[in-house]
Amino acid sequence: MQQIIRARTKCEVWTRVMGYHRPVSHFNIGKKSEHYSRKHYEECLTANAAFVAEYSPAAAAVC
Repeated sequence: MQQIIRARTKCEVWTRVMGYHRPVSHFNIGKKSEHYSRKHYEECLTANAAFVAEYSPAAAAVC
């Protein structure tokens, strides 16, 4: 376990702020708080496929 911990490196998280990317570690305390309170979501491929099937121009031409 100690060997695995020594092999690890710090992960730098970057995010987009006001049109440009910046590491979160360089944010002030207020902006860090705002960043960590953001809601993150994962796009569901199944839901995306259903959306495309319903609203794509090709689907509208068939109806």
